[in-house]
Amino acid sequence: MPYDSSLDAQTFSRFWENDSGKIVVSVYSYNNGPKKIQIVREIKDKNGDYSFAKLGRLVKAEAEGILPLIQEALKTME
Repeated sequence: MPYDSSLDAQTFSRFWENDSGKIVVSVYSYNNGPKKIQIVREIKDKNGDYSFAKLGRLVKAEAEGILPLIQEALKTME
């Protein structure tokens, strides 16, 4: 069965931002299934627009910035 975006429900979304971009922490449930956390990096281009980037590694400031968001997301998954 192929992925159907209409079945993907976002139940939580918050972001942490710095000068180079932001990291978005979200919770999704596909087809009323189990809730799952998604963490995405978005970087700013020279025009100030955001585009998707591989999350990869986090520096300490980034990890400390999104940790409260992850904890908040976990509470919504209960």
